[in-house]
Amino acid sequence: MWFVGHHTAITTSDIHPDTVGLETIEDAEQNGCSETRGSVSVPCRASGARGRSSAAFGGQALARMSRRRSWLLVVALTVAAALGLHYVKSHPLVFNESLWQHAHCMPQAAGSLLTYAHDHSGKFPIHSNGYGDALLLMTNYMGSFWGPLTGPGYDPAVFAEAARTRSHVPEEACGRVYVQGLSVTNDARIAVLFDKTAAPADHCQFPRRLWSGFVRDVCFVDGHWETIPVANWTSFAREQIELLVAAGFSRAQAQQLYSQAK
Repeated sequence: MWFVGHHTAITTSDIHPDTVGLETIEDAEQNGCSETRGSVSVPCRASGARGRSSAAFGGQALARMSRRRSWLLVVALTVAAALGLHYVKSHPLVFNESLWQHAHCMPQAAGSLLTYAHDHSGKFPIHSNGYGDALLLMTNYMGSFWGPLTGPGYDPAVFAEAARTRSHVPEEACGRVYVQGLSVTNDARIAVLFDKTAAPADHCQFPRRLWSGFVRDVCFVDGHWETIPVANWTSFAREQIELLVAAGFSRAQAQQLYSQAK
């Protein structure tokens, strides 16, 4: 069959069925890509190729963006991990043995000291070889858990090993300062045991330790305990020195005890 246009004549054989179907023509016309040959609209092949090329280019661009985002994510995670590791290493007293548990439970230390005093005419342990050995006298009251007599950053294994071998415990190996020579009859405001090193409270676990202030746990003669913030420590120590002097300690001895607080 012949189709006669103004300038062009084509036959149905010129219209390939794969190229021009009703749907193809309609799609092309909707997309504004067709030309008229006589009375027949024929899709524009060049525009279709351009559309396919644009789609391919867009897919490649999206793939490049996806790879870039993945790379940036890897870099961000690596930097975050490095900063986190640096923070942990630079804040050992925050991420110490008390991170998940009560490693140096002061209430337990208070209970053990009071029990010892009850069994020894109201007197707390005392030893001529230093307060480390005085605390070692509480072996029967601590069982195998020496953590309450040590402080932040100190290893209770020192006491465990000394108890096993019946050896000396030097004061510098103790994480808490113990004030020898007191009894339950002394002023209840006097501290008998306190942390050498300030840190987040032993009863303050992760994640609160990240923003908690540094304190020292303190046990008093009557068995109660408190946490003293670092900002208040100087005035607290000054008051304690005066209380010890009033209880019969020399000022030099009292000052030496509180000078061990770091």
